[in-house]
Amino acid sequence: MVVLMTILNHVAWSQGPPITGDKPVMLGENTWLIKSLTEIRFTDQGNFVKAPLMAHYLPSSNSLIGIHIPFISSNRDGEEPTKSLGDIELLGKYQFYRKDGTGKTFRMVAKTLQIIPTGEPLGVQGISLDTYQSYVGLVAGYESLKYGISNELGFNFQPDNDVDDLRHKLSFGLPLTKPAYPVKKFNLYFEYQSSWFTTLNEFMLLYAQGIQYAKGRFTIEGAVQFPLIQTSADPRITRNLSVFIGSRYIL
Repeated sequence: MVVLMTILNHVAWSQGPPITGDKPVMLGENTWLIKSLTEIRFTDQGNFVKAPLMAHYLPSSNSLIGIHIPFISSNRDGEEPTKSLGDIELLGKYQFYRKDGTGKTFRMVAKTLQIIPTGEPLGVQGISLDTYQSYVGLVAGYESLKYGISNELGFNFQPDNDVDDLRHKLSFGLPLTKPAYPVKKFNLYFEYQSSWFTTLNEFMLLYAQGIQYAKGRFTIEGAVQFPLIQTSADPRITRNLSVFIGSRYIL
């Protein structure tokens, strides 16, 4: 029973964290997670790369704090390529609801992300805007040994900019292998993100197709994201395609 509970609580959930989204399931107390998720974004005005180094720490089994330090590469048409530090992000999460069943769990998390304007003023949302941003959201998710669903709803406020957005993320995780211990699994992800830019009154819907491989404490993942709907021509928010490549390691 001890072995079974350890597997269910720590490794046997069939889905790892979503690739472009978030999940409410947390690791154990006093755990460190080192990760990165590089985005290569292609737009009409040029190409941009955001490569963050992320460190997350869980002081308890229901709380998490983190810092993201991104490095930015800009190759805008008609300009010299540049490399710089991006906007540093401070993350906080608190799990306030949890209900477990046999081989399944439902959890809810309150989340905040404070973005400090330490980057260059590239004027590209999600890459580097050089403006303070405050995001607050709620993450709810259900996971079983057969599939996982994660929802996130939040608002990103920018007092010195007009690209505030009400953001919703929806992720479906499908395991391609049976649960095993030690962990060795492939997961397929179908992920959506919608943003309503409240001041601009514009809307965007993105879809990402991703795959994830985990073995032991190490995970690698990749996804391709593209817009399904874009009502705006504003170069700060429009995009053609993004490629995500990431990895995670649990200390």
